[in-house]
Amino acid sequence: MSYIPRLHTVYKEQVVPKLMEEFNYKSSMEVPKLLKIAINQGVGDATQDKKLADSALEQMTTIAGQKAIPTRATKSVSNFKLREDMIIGAKVTLRATKMYEFLDRLVSVALPRVRDFRGINDKSFDGRGNYSLGIKEQIIFPEINIDKVGKITGMDITFVTSAKTDAEALALLKAFGMPFKNQRN
Repeated sequence: MSYIPRLHTVYKEQVVPKLMEEFNYKSSMEVPKLLKIAINQGVGDATQDKKLADSALEQMTTIAGQKAIPTRATKSVSNFKLREDMIIGAKVTLRATKMYEFLDRLVSVALPRVRDFRGINDKSFDGRGNYSLGIKEQIIFPEINIDKVGKITGMDITFVTSAKTDAEALALLKAFGMPFKNQRN
């Protein structure tokens, strides 16, 4: 028997029936689902210090549980001392089991560790059912050893869903336990 993440079981047993009732879906296949989570971290100071880009890749790999790939500059910009093909960040796309594991750690462990946390903004939807969240410090993840962090950087996390509207995506993410601060109708 293979491993099934806790949130995947929660989705099948609790989220699907709840959303079917709330949005009057005729079939369980109509219920929106989480397709992927994309994590992106830009390191602007990597143009001066290549070690910052390497540590960003290493930290992103540790946080996501999957190897991060470097993002490279597409153009040279002399004012920023940026050369084409220089590593300026890291990104990871999580799907299936690793996606649910990351979401579980984000909601239950990492977000409560944010200083003065009062919930996340519910207005960062793109109009097509996808949600983006910015984190200012990578040290909120317990996997990161604070003593080994050279520079505190943030990251962007995008939740891609199959929802057709923002209201459906908001209900889906709330059902997964995302702590939104403002309540929308």
